[in-house]
Amino acid sequence: MKNFLVSLYYLFPAIIAIILVLLTPIPSAQLTTSENRILLQVQKLLEYPQALQGWTNLTNFCSLPPPLSIVCFNGHVTELTVVGNSSWTLSERFSIESFFTVLTKLSNMKVLSLVSLGLWGPLPSKIDRFWSLEVMNFSSNFIYGEISPSVSSLKNLKSLVLANNLFNGSVPDLGKLASLEELNLSGNKLGPEFPSLSKNLVRVILRNNSLRCRIPPQLIHVYKLELFDISSNVIFGNIPSFIFSLPSLKYLNLASNQLSGYLSLNVSCSSSLTFVDISHNLLVGTLPSCIGSNASNRTTLYYGNCLVTRSLLSDQYPSSYCQKVESLAAVKPSIKSQKREPEMELGQIIGIVGGVVGIAGLMVLLIWCIFRKSKLEKADSNYSIGISAPNNFSIRAYSRPNINARRPPLPMRQPVLGFPPYCIFSIEEIEDATNNFDPSNLIAEGSQEQLYKGWLIDGSMVMVNRNKLKQKSLHKNSIQSLKVLPYLRHRHLVSVLGHCVITHHDHPQMISTIFIVFEHVSNVSLRDYLADRRKREMLKWPQRMAISIGIARGIQFLHTRVHPGIFGNNIKIENILLDDCLNAKVSGYSIPWPSKKGHDSKLYDQRALNQIGSLREV
Repeated sequence: MKNFLVSLYYLFPAIIAIILVLLTPIPSAQLTTSENRILLQVQKLLEYPQALQGWTNLTNFCSLPPPLSIVCFNGHVTELTVVGNSSWTLSERFSIESFFTVLTKLSNMKVLSLVSLGLWGPLPSKIDRFWSLEVMNFSSNFIYGEISPSVSSLKNLKSLVLANNLFNGSVPDLGKLASLEELNLSGNKLGPEFPSLSKNLVRVILRNNSLRCRIPPQLIHVYKLELFDISSNVIFGNIPSFIFSLPSLKYLNLASNQLSGYLSLNVSCSSSLTFVDISHNLLVGTLPSCIGSNASNRTTLYYGNCLVTRSLLSDQYPSSYCQKVESLAAVKPSIKSQKREPEMELGQIIGIVGGVVGIAGLMVLLIWCIFRKSKLEKADSNYSIGISAPNNFSIRAYSRPNINARRPPLPMRQPVLGFPPYCIFSIEEIEDATNNFDPSNLIAEGSQEQLYKGWLIDGSMVMVNRNKLKQKSLHKNSIQSLKVLPYLRHRHLVSVLGHCVITHHDHPQMISTIFIVFEHVSNVSLRDYLADRRKREMLKWPQRMAISIGIARGIQFLHTRVHPGIFGNNIKIENILLDDCLNAKVSGYSIPWPSKKGHDSKLYDQRALNQIGSLREV
């Protein structure tokens, strides 16, 4: 017994030391060997993207620079953020099922953000293995199919971002996700039903989908909502009055849908509401005072409806137009609601109706072909432009063609995918963008024109062209040129975002100055890439093919999608710009613009064009 106590006396410190070692947590800046191996497997499955090319067995994954972000705690990965720049899918060898099988082994993950990595395939149901996940961002990939119902089981989820993928079908029930605050499913093909939403959501972005339904009344219970964007869908019916008075709402975008009817004049707006866009719908009547011209603390966009306004711009359709479109849109639902007839009788009816519709269709097509040219000429004669007036800046307006035309051109009816709506800017907005035309922002200058760089209110960089017109006789030709501008918007063009017009003091109908706002392409030209050995090595065969196809699509757009087509363009290798994702954008194309000599004016020399990639020759 005595010997045992003596032995215990000497062994006691060693036992305590072993216990302390076992209980001491692994430092947060060091991963376990198994999770190190998992991250290296992720690198291999993603086919060694540029963002992960430096990973080796000796890499300290917990202290990597952006665009990578790996956060570790107690030897486990809790946050993984990888942002790529892939504009094409991973190879056929990639398996999204195998990828998530490996990734879900990082079971302590709280933040998982895999953006623009070329992921493709249906979203696997095994994502529910991320039991502690709070942020899921798989935006700008090529994931298709329906969103897995497993998402509904992620009880800790606070942010779900699946924007700009290829998802379709219905959205799973998200009403039980009590922690969900952000939902961004924009840029997919989801629908037709409106998704079931959590009451604690703060940001909801569902724009550019295939939703074909009414605004659900349950939205009144989402009292924390600050941003709500369902633009560019097929939402129909009346706009519920409660949506303007949600207590926390700041940003509301219902544009480019089929919302109809009158807005209640007694509607009240939340004091926090600063932006409302109800443009390009089928609304009639007058605007409520809280969102109309009397509203001084918010921006309201309402062009392209059938509203009665005090605006001098012809930016509204006649009420008969909205009623006709609404009645045509109601045909499909009414057919579905009819009761089924006996099989033989139904077949006979379909045969008769099909024959009548076929004959009528041929007649309509024939008439359309005959009068197509005359209708286009008639539409041209009634075009109107937006004028910047000194005391009229509380509400923005956007240009559009003849309101009596049966089918307005698409670029004026709804925004081009990936671009904001074409805008007529006020002179104050132009001055703010260029810092009052600060000389430090001047890029190029000619006898009558200057090119400035600038920044819009949302922080995006743009190019602003200022063109002074001396001859009043150019007014008509200037209007004809302005009509072309809203059509010059395409993924593979340096696109036009809007314009501003200033008139003569003595002759309000005569234009004195025109500002044209272009998108800014932050990268360099194709020539710069091919001249630099290191950059040239980045342009592998798939990238070169994608650039060639992009150039061809841009030129095809100028030839066939603009009326009249734009030909004789100055397409050179230095006028092909590449954005951050190596997408080709054609610059140097001609914009028909009046000059004293009666031909397209040429403002900048080739060197200036290479710097800006935009404007007169964009």
